[in-house]
Amino acid sequence: MSTTGQGTSTGGSGSAARRSGDDDTQKIRRPGTQTGQGSGMRDGAMARTAPRRDLGAAAARARGTGAQSARPGGSAGARPQRRTGPRRVRLTLQRVDPWSVMKISFLVSVALGVATVIMVAVLWTVLNGMNVFSTVNELIVEITTGETSASAFNLMDYIGFGRVVSLSVVIGVINVILLTALATLTAFLYNVCTALVGGAQLTLSDE
Repeated sequence: MSTTGQGTSTGGSGSAARRSGDDDTQKIRRPGTQTGQGSGMRDGAMARTAPRRDLGAAAARARGTGAQSARPGGSAGARPQRRTGPRRVRLTLQRVDPWSVMKISFLVSVALGVATVIMVAVLWTVLNGMNVFSTVNELIVEITTGETSASAFNLMDYIGFGRVVSLSVVIGVINVILLTALATLTAFLYNVCTALVGGAQLTLSDE
């Protein structure tokens, strides 16, 4: 009886030892299983990112090829360089704004009128300082009445400073009105001619 009990106890202890060994084996195998899962996930991620890397490499190669072909003499199919020189542009004047032409012509005609008045005043002063008017007056008197007879004719009554300046101002005002009207009318006529036969063509060049 004692022998049988000892065998039973021995068998029980053996089975317990085997169970503990199996548990240890399972514990050892679990990290390996987790490692296999981790490597599988990494392989899947690499497989997903591989096409992207391939596309990026292909794009880089394409850019490199395009840069080489863009260089002069880089490849046989490269485009020839354009000749360096002044660039010419051909333009057509289709329409002129009459309002802007009227404003510009008015200002220009006013400037010309003021310049005319100043020029006349300066010229009269210079001629009077050179005694041109008195000499002309004496010559007229001698021709008309003779040397001995006296005459009441005086040239300065007709071409005095005030009279000359006033006349130049009147002429300047008339010129302002006429030049402004003519310029505006010319703009209208140009627009009509442009609608019929086309505008004036201009060729511009940058040298």
